[in-house]
Amino acid sequence: MDWLIAPFEVTFVQRALWGGLLVSCLCALAGTWVVVRGMAFLGEAMAHGMLPGIAVAALLGGNLLLGAVVSASAMAAGVSVLSRNRRLSTDTGIGLLFVGMLAIGVILISRSQSFAVDLTGFLFGDVLATRPGDLLFLLSAVGIALVITVLGHRAFLALAFDPRTAQTLGLRPRRAQIALLALLTLAIAASFHVVGTLLVFGLLVAPPAAATYCTHRIPRIMLLAAGFGGLATVAGLLISWHARTAAGATIAATAVAIFFTVATGARLRAALRGRSRGGPGTGPDSPRPRTGKYRAGRTAGVVTTALLLVPVAACGSAMSETTTESVPHGYIEGAEESAGARAQLVIAERSSGGVRILDLVTEEVLTQDPVPGVAHIADDGRYAYLAATESTTIIDSGSWVVDHGDHVHYYRAQPRRLGTLPGSVRTAHSDTVLAAPVLGDGSTALTDRAALDEGTLTPGPVLGGAALPYGGHLLVADAGTGSIQVRDRENALIQTLEPPCARPGGQTLTRRGAVFSCADGALVVRERDHRFSAEKMPYPAGTTGSTARFFHRRGSDVLVAVRDSRVLVLDLGHRSWRSIETGPVTAATTAGAGTDVLTLDPAGVLHSYDPETGAETAQRPVLSGPVDPARPPVLLVDAERAYVNDPAGRRVHEIDYADGLRIARTFDLEITPDLMVETGR
Repeated sequence: MDWLIAPFEVTFVQRALWGGLLVSCLCALAGTWVVVRGMAFLGEAMAHGMLPGIAVAALLGGNLLLGAVVSASAMAAGVSVLSRNRRLSTDTGIGLLFVGMLAIGVILISRSQSFAVDLTGFLFGDVLATRPGDLLFLLSAVGIALVITVLGHRAFLALAFDPRTAQTLGLRPRRAQIALLALLTLAIAASFHVVGTLLVFGLLVAPPAAATYCTHRIPRIMLLAAGFGGLATVAGLLISWHARTAAGATIAATAVAIFFTVATGARLRAALRGRSRGGPGTGPDSPRPRTGKYRAGRTAGVVTTALLLVPVAACGSAMSETTTESVPHGYIEGAEESAGARAQLVIAERSSGGVRILDLVTEEVLTQDPVPGVAHIADDGRYAYLAATESTTIIDSGSWVVDHGDHVHYYRAQPRRLGTLPGSVRTAHSDTVLAAPVLGDGSTALTDRAALDEGTLTPGPVLGGAALPYGGHLLVADAGTGSIQVRDRENALIQTLEPPCARPGGQTLTRRGAVFSCADGALVVRERDHRFSAEKMPYPAGTTGSTARFFHRRGSDVLVAVRDSRVLVLDLGHRSWRSIETGPVTAATTAGAGTDVLTLDPAGVLHSYDPETGAETAQRPVLSGPVDPARPPVLLVDAERAYVNDPAGRRVHEIDYADGLRIARTFDLEITPDLMVETGR
């Protein structure tokens, strides 16, 4: 049962579960009337009619929820007005408003220069990013919707079947229609910012539609719809976790699959009942008399649904017990798990030794104790190594990722200083076994990574060469013999790899293996079943000598290296090199396959190049003036943005490299950002 319980041990999945269950209840209350009255097109139109309000709120920096409410209310008002026009059918009026509002929203979003990302978030949301505040808001919305449903039940019921009778009974159908639209607006607006309009509409229609096959009483339809929605939420999250699919879309697809399953089961049951009875008037499409057998069949459907929900309840009980008794994989005492990566920049000033940690989500700047004489900085994704002349200070940035291959955990904790290592670290690499910062003299200092994660710095031996921790072992480059040796944690020789690596230079870790720069090409080392193999990838024609360093996004299998006035691009997936003539370059990097290569020239201009053709695609000045050779800039990149420091201007630019090198944000600092690394990715 571990496959059933393990996903719900994670905090953000628990919040997603509760968010999905609350949305299921909210959508069951409103969606029942949508299905009973045949208002599915109206529900879809209102879900997408919120886009203009959201776009305006985003452009003005306002509250997206308020914008959604205003836009949805305007849509509801427009539907009410057009429904009174006798020349237009209700569907025609809704269609006109739907297309018009959606078009206006797309136009407004396109002006924000981040069209694809914003529209994707609007459609699909991010149920895994549900926050505690979102749960409280949804709980309040469910309470309000329940009050509207109870108070308006008689009016809604009469309006659904005969508006003229509702008028005769004094139930005021126009006001009932407005209240019903308000209920629908509340359900859609309260849910979209958590789960997106796709999931909202899926849970608004599919569960109530499935429930109508089991009962005809409105309260029972609502209860069953909430149950079906809850089942879709749990099953969708499980499928999403194990199949690594989008959670919101998976829940919506599961809800639709439940509808077709229930509908198919109902038709098969009706067909079997017709065969057993025989004669006319007993087919699946014939009117069903309310006999004892019919009620028994209907009750059986309800019982079947209840049985389907038993594992959900059991899972919830087991989840709560397990949560208190165990912790997620990779958890460290004092850490808090988050729904997504919390990237940070660790920044240092050479002259004063000042250190700052910039949170790229909240934009908060944390001041750390200075490191006098800091000259270099390196990182391993979590720890920053600030090197002075004779020692290196290690700072836990408080943000890191634990990658288990099939899923990822993100953690946050308070930044802290852990201590110092002898020697001056230039580069640092790590895995779950040990940390191996490479010192300025080319040697490697080993530390116990498990102890480091617990807050204890335990220095190990210093190896006489550059080393990479990979596959639970160390890959040590022997500059004298040109061999790459595989060693264990006690530095015992396990294997010597072939072919050799003459004059080893830069080295790095990727998802496809460890990469060493050699005199005649890149040596890629892979591990499988505790056995290591090496493959040489020769440089492009006309390239000689090893490169000093590789640049790339952490974990990416596309690397770049700067050689003279060109950039060499190594694509490990295609096992090939490409050469791009760029002119003089002071910094270069790439986000990975399918993204442009970024370079910074001595004049302080950022360039992007198509990795396939080598053609320049964009350029933008980003520095206050020409590059100072004594303070060379740093160019970092992650899966979404790039970051370049401007020491002269005392600021850091965030670059949207997918949008023509647009400067998305600028962070002004009170220290000179000479040195910079990114952690938490």
